[in-house]
Amino acid sequence: MFQQLKNIDSAFKHVRTFSFLIIIGSVVLCCYTIYKSYQIVQDTQARIYILANGKAIEAFSAERKDNIPVEARDHVRMFHYYFFTLHPDDKVIQNHIKQALYLADASAQTQYDNLRENSYYANIISGNVSQEIQIDSIKVDVDQYPFYFKCTAKQKIIRATSIVTRSLVTEGFLRNVLRSDNNPHGFLIERWSTLENRDLKSENR
Repeated sequence: MFQQLKNIDSAFKHVRTFSFLIIIGSVVLCCYTIYKSYQIVQDTQARIYILANGKAIEAFSAERKDNIPVEARDHVRMFHYYFFTLHPDDKVIQNHIKQALYLADASAQTQYDNLRENSYYANIISGNVSQEIQIDSIKVDVDQYPFYFKCTAKQKIIRATSIVTRSLVTEGFLRNVLRSDNNPHGFLIERWSTLENRDLKSENR
């Protein structure tokens, strides 16, 4: 009889152990399934399709922190393009400067005011001068905030009789602001200053 009770007790322990293993295995499997399902949903949401010229192009979304260096460089590039790309047309100049000033603080406004007071824009219009900019490099330090940047570029000043190439080096800081139609990257340039602006060469046309 005692042997029978021992067998029953041993069988009960085996059943209990087996049940615990089944429960633990089920919990692990459920957790894994939930995790993989969440991961698949996240991957699916990150994948979008853009329709361009009748073709669907696959694209992936990313968090802002992953794109800060890229967006910061493009913000600086667009600001310099608008501020320094000028043509002998008052409306073109005003539109470009307006776009540039949306991307920077009062330091850019001050430089614009100084150039205007020195008749820089009036001389561009009266002399039929065009000005273009070519960005050579933009370095952004994202390890500190506000983000420090340094932009190296070349200006081409095209006159009726000559083309002057100038070296341009500027610096400043970027801080985060809300994105808008006028400021799609959500940065604002602060303490913008020109470190170098000198002639490199002059060519006759």
